[in-house]
Amino acid sequence: MAQFPPEEKLARMALARCPGIGPVLHARLLRRFGDGRAALRALPGLMARGRIRGDRVASPEEAARELARAERLGARLLVLGEADYPARLAHLSDPPPVVALRGDTSPLEGPAVAVVGARNASANGRAFARRMALELADAGILVISGLARGIDTAAHEGALEGAGGTAGILACGLDVAYPPENAALMEAIAANGLLLSERPFGEPPRATHFPRRNRLIAALSLAVVVVEAAERSGSLMTARLAAELGREVMAVPGTPLDPRHRGTNRLLREGAALVQSAVEVLELLDGMAGTLRVPTAGRTTVPEPTVIGTEERRETAPPNVAAEAPLRERLESRLAPEPLAVDELVRQCQASAADVQEALLELELAGRITWHPGNRVSRTTG
Repeated sequence: MAQFPPEEKLARMALARCPGIGPVLHARLLRRFGDGRAALRALPGLMARGRIRGDRVASPEEAARELARAERLGARLLVLGEADYPARLAHLSDPPPVVALRGDTSPLEGPAVAVVGARNASANGRAFARRMALELADAGILVISGLARGIDTAAHEGALEGAGGTAGILACGLDVAYPPENAALMEAIAANGLLLSERPFGEPPRATHFPRRNRLIAALSLAVVVVEAAERSGSLMTARLAAELGREVMAVPGTPLDPRHRGTNRLLREGAALVQSAVEVLELLDGMAGTLRVPTAGRTTVPEPTVIGTEERRETAPPNVAAEAPLRERLESRLAPEPLAVDELVRQCQASAADVQEALLELELAGRITWHPGNRVSRTTG
């Protein structure tokens, strides 16, 4: 790895922050002009002649301010080629010219598995993802996800309890909490895991950012487990990108009655490995990721998958029912055709048992849910 002089690092950062210059063009400019300083000096002339689109050249002074901002946040900015730049990203054909990191980067050198899925996940799916992530982390696996609502959030929460930890890959600046309700989760990951983004500080999430975010998730992982996904979803994009990069793709099966399983079931038809527990994931990784620790006694299995909720059709589509929505809506968004214990709904919705029972009664009278033995409920189908 190179050790760039401070001026060269600032020039490469500034070049990456110029509008219209993505990873591929950034690399081409460095090859053409030899280093970042020369490329940055040549940029105004190239823009004036129409060779490169853009009307503004970022300055090394702006890059220096970004470095200072990172330091205040307890983060680091690494340019491609520097020590500690994640090796699995450096091997991409178009690696990010600059990455922002907050937390411990060393787990990226070991076995890592992405656990992704629907934002509008059912309670069963969230519980399954959380348990699987905990099992994987207990086995020394770094669990990677995208900090989205639903399955991603559950995976991060579960992995934080295990030895392997978790890494959150953002589609916005490292200082932007998205979704807002995950601000505390982001801080927990920064303190006990890793946050990573290729976006500048302060930049909000945009539609064009999510495919790049998904590619980073795939690149950093040895395998991608899709817990649940609708037929058009960002999770399926992550799986496709993982396959293109030679990573293992795994999927959790689900009932055909729930559209939130159609994407995962299609992945299985197309050849993804079927997994129903963390142990099965570890078995598939065995020999590929080196020696893995056996999950902690008492945590060697995960519940049968009764997978989960509808993923949004676009990463920027309206998110699943927000925490401040009426309790009835929050309950219904978490229910699937498979029965779920009412106690689990109480826990996930963070509401009193009496309020949950009252809201469930309203849903029952409206014909929206069905009761099952053992104080369990499911969403009515048909």
